[in-house]
Amino acid sequence: MATALTICLAVRARLRHDHAMMIRRFAAATVLALLLFGSGPAIAAPPRARHPAVAQPAPIPLADTVRVALETSLGTITVDLDGKHAPVSTANFLHYVDTRRFDGIVFYRAMHLAWGDQPNGLIQAGLRDPRRLFAPIAHEPTTQTGLTHTTGAISMARNGPGTATANFSILLSDLTGLDADPKAADPDLALGYAAFGRVVAGMDVARKIWDAPLSPTLGEGVMRGQMLADPVKVLTVRRVPLP
Repeated sequence: MATALTICLAVRARLRHDHAMMIRRFAAATVLALLLFGSGPAIAAPPRARHPAVAQPAPIPLADTVRVALETSLGTITVDLDGKHAPVSTANFLHYVDTRRFDGIVFYRAMHLAWGDQPNGLIQAGLRDPRRLFAPIAHEPTTQTGLTHTTGAISMARNGPGTATANFSILLSDLTGLDADPKAADPDLALGYAAFGRVVAGMDVARKIWDAPLSPTLGEGVMRGQMLADPVKVLTVRRVPLP
């Protein structure tokens, strides 16, 4: 009898654990979908009605890996862009770098997810002046590139697929729910986000940005409470040589 009761209790505990994990995974996917798939001005495509976007230049050959340093007011974040596997997103990012349009932008958002090991979430920056945007780029799903949204990944922010311009996120934790999921019924979740490189130095700087005070009032809808009270300025963004 005692053995049967022990087994029963163990099974019930396992079921409770599995149920909790399922709820956590569902909550994570739901929150990420709400927070990241165009639910607010922080990642919405800037209005282009009065200021049409400038056309992208003809594609140029890319190195397999291109290193870029983002010098911020809190330190430098260095990223390696994957020109081999994500050429469209990488070329787009470099177009903004080479034309100096990223100079003076800010990290304006820090998304804090309450579950899991901390820090859990991402930071976001970009160009929010519609007069300085280039045309949106084609979407590169992770099913195509083979890349994934793990800690340190840099990924294009967007509304719907094919709307990404000059806003990007750096992940402070593994958020593979942002990868493309072909089995998802929602087309946005099915296509996911476009990761195109990763941080190779300066994750401590990214953590400082993530830790910066948040405004309780800035932002709309689910974005409220995710906006930095004092955005962190990006002084320059430049290509740097690989070692």
